[in-house]
Amino acid sequence: MKLLRFAGLALALLCTTAAHADEPTVKSGVTVAPNVLRIGMEITYPPFESYSGNDVVGADADIARALAKEMGLRIEFADTRFPNLILGLNAGHFDAVISAMFIKPERTAQANAIAYATTGGAILVPSGAATKPATLQDLCGMRVGVEQGNVWASTLAGVSDGYCKPNGKGVIAVSSFPSAPEAFQALMSNNVQAQLEVAPAAHALAAKSSGRVVVSSPNLVNPVLLGIYTKKSNAALNASLNDALGKLKKSGELDQILAKYSLLPPSQLP
Repeated sequence: MKLLRFAGLALALLCTTAAHADEPTVKSGVTVAPNVLRIGMEITYPPFESYSGNDVVGADADIARALAKEMGLRIEFADTRFPNLILGLNAGHFDAVISAMFIKPERTAQANAIAYATTGGAILVPSGAATKPATLQDLCGMRVGVEQGNVWASTLAGVSDGYCKPNGKGVIAVSSFPSAPEAFQALMSNNVQAQLEVAPAAHALAAKSSGRVVVSSPNLVNPVLLGIYTKKSNAALNASLNDALGKLKKSGELDQILAKYSLLPPSQLP
């Protein structure tokens, strides 16, 4: 693993040697490095991406490897803080972002997005909490932790302004943290009363809490699509990734990966 630094962004670059097709299907110059698909992700976010020793594992890692193999490219992962992923993409530090990133207008204004999965949010609370919110509206009057850079802060602000205040309920006080694990630590130490997180990650966090934290929302909160992001100026790579993803869908490999991590195909947005 080689540690690279680009414009103040700490990128831990892990090269893997996954098997690939005989000939690349992507022309030279389309990717940052020849014959390599370099993916930006925050590798602290199980079950989407995390380290197991020196290996990157998880849903996004599996999908990235499958795409690279289909395209005849070698895979590399650039470990980057979530708020810096689109910035790093557009600065040319990697070819695409696959990091449990929701498809939202504020992001598609900056980069192209290809839908690859459906998920949604889940609410985490201490197991002994008197209040166990099932919906976003149930969070009125509570202190809620979220990861910096994702959409939850603006989502909660909308619920607070559009529902809590007009109905005479307390506002939702949002605290943003640099990463999901740090938001979870704030929950464990009672600095926040609840945490809003992507459902598979929320269930993974709860499972590792030895019963101290539970998922209180029975259904997906705000179901959304996850996207593979590419530079708007790189139409060739976007087309190649779209084609490779289509082949993974047709073969059933994508559905197998998604099912392994309790994700839904992109066509199943509720």
